[in-house]
Amino acid sequence: MNNTAIIILAAGNSTRFGSAKQLIHFNNKTLLQHVIDEAIDSGAEPVIVVTGFNAHEISKKIKSNKIEIVFNKNWKEGMASAIVSGLKNAITLNNGIEKIIIAVCDQPFVSATIFQQLYERQEKSVQHIVACSYAETIGTPALFTQKYFDALLSLQGNEGAKKILLANKDDVATIDFPQGNIDIDTQDDYKKLLDKQRHVL
Repeated sequence: MNNTAIIILAAGNSTRFGSAKQLIHFNNKTLLQHVIDEAIDSGAEPVIVVTGFNAHEISKKIKSNKIEIVFNKNWKEGMASAIVSGLKNAITLNNGIEKIIIAVCDQPFVSATIFQQLYERQEKSVQHIVACSYAETIGTPALFTQKYFDALLSLQGNEGAKKILLANKDDVATIDFPQGNIDIDTQDDYKKLLDKQRHVL
């Protein structure tokens, strides 16, 4: 995955969950650590974790020296500030960067394979955005080429990368990620995830 960064958004205050969902456990890892490990395994570089709320505790629990942790001091302004902070740092770390993948920290089934498929799909297509397709929508993780860096840096407030996906549908390719619709926003979501895991085991 040449000149491709992965930016993991972990700056939110998990209002709906009630505590730092980045640090809840699934399959013997925190949700955040799982995404970090898969990002590293994908071969992307750099891998950047953007923290904000509860940054000290979250950073302390990360077990890897192969990533860059970036504190987003403007995290209260919304998701856009985390994307902007992550992208600016990715460009600083590698000014030859050509693609970035934006990932979130609460998709328990994201994998290195998904990240690699995003990269490979873009390499073979004429589109400059590749998003994951699930539950009749498209979303994260999503890859953007350099063509969209300025648009990402222009996001404000609670705007996320999806704004750019929807505004440029003709330039979006997709890969299938059926389990991408499973994300952990509430305690009930987490309970359902653990119940499902017990039934599998």
